[in-house]
Amino acid sequence: MPHAIRVHKTGGPEVLQWEAVDVGPPGAGQVKLKQTAVGLNYIDVYQRTGLYPLPLPFVPGMEGAGTVESVGSGVTHLKAGDRVAYAMVIGAYAETRLIAADRVVKLPDSIDDRTAAAMMLQGMTARYLIRDIYKVGPGDTILIHAAAGGVGLIVCQWAAALGATVIGTVSSDEKAALARANGCHYPIVYTREDFQERLLHITGGEKLPVVYDSVGKDTFMKSLDCLRPRGIMVLFGASSGPVPPMDLSLLSQKGSLMVTRPTLGTFVATRQLLEENSEDLFSVVGSGEVKIHVNQTYPLQQAAQAHSDLEARKTTGSTVLTV
Repeated sequence: MPHAIRVHKTGGPEVLQWEAVDVGPPGAGQVKLKQTAVGLNYIDVYQRTGLYPLPLPFVPGMEGAGTVESVGSGVTHLKAGDRVAYAMVIGAYAETRLIAADRVVKLPDSIDDRTAAAMMLQGMTARYLIRDIYKVGPGDTILIHAAAGGVGLIVCQWAAALGATVIGTVSSDEKAALARANGCHYPIVYTREDFQERLLHITGGEKLPVVYDSVGKDTFMKSLDCLRPRGIMVLFGASSGPVPPMDLSLLSQKGSLMVTRPTLGTFVATRQLLEENSEDLFSVVGSGEVKIHVNQTYPLQQAAQAHSDLEARKTTGSTVLTV
């Protein structure tokens, strides 16, 4: 019988339990997927702790890759043996799973399963950040917090390839070197430098059109002061905790700023959007403009250790749970 990680109560990494599960045949519009790799993302932590509540019990995980074992009725674009990947579908921490066929995409031969599992959620997130919410191009200067993280490294590379100047915050010199090697022109070690002061020094006092922030509470307010009038604050995570309530009149006082709190699900909500987003991602990865760094791997059974290391900021780039 296949196994999966299940959560029966919210809490620390210890609530991740390895259990046998019964996976039946695919229903109409579904495929049965034998997984080979599962991506680890901070949203998994939010769901495990209850910050993003889910009905209990649940199987965590939002992205993975593997091979189609069988297809249900009505599925015509996939067949047994196809290599596929997906993101934003809960239930990834499993050896075998059922999934809606319209939520998975075929993988090109140039992209292996581990790379695919590591890049679907983070890579498609990077894509909507810099191509949909704010269309980054030559001459732009942007700020990305957590520049050495999974999304951060992809944003740095992709934005640099588009001709932008990239400023990023990191927690250590080691992470600064990693970010610099992946397109971040000016990494700022926030543990010893005030990132706002350093940014303005880098730009000669010029503020920015956009800030990308997945950190939240610790960085949000100061990030607003990095934006030029009518700039856009993109809050897409909260690794340091949620942003406290604020008086929205501050946005007008700081120059008619805009704030958005997007989620990938909205940007891949339809089959057409999913295909457009994933095809762009496959293109930049296939061309070598963006390299996906799988810097940590753990057996799926050791998901609790992977969560602990992620929360302790011991990881860089992408992390994959192997099946």
